[in-house]
Amino acid sequence: MAELSTRREYLYAAVREHGRPVTTGLAEQLMAGSPWPTARRNTTRKTLRSLARAGLLAVSPGPDGRITYHLATQHTGDR
Repeated sequence: MAELSTRREYLYAAVREHGRPVTTGLAEQLMAGSPWPTARRNTTRKTLRSLARAGLLAVSPGPDGRITYHLATQHTGDR
């Protein structure tokens, strides 16, 4: 993964690379290999929420009631 300057950029790139919806727990695992390996659940949750507010991720409830985040369709990055 390219050198990214912020935790938010790193997590967004990791979610894009993963290619499937993520939960906070999975996002925390994706951050384990980042320059911010000590980012825990609460920090990761706040970062996911920030990406959703920016319109980069969409939020949906999972079948088990857990919140999942997935790429917003209008931001494909292919332009």
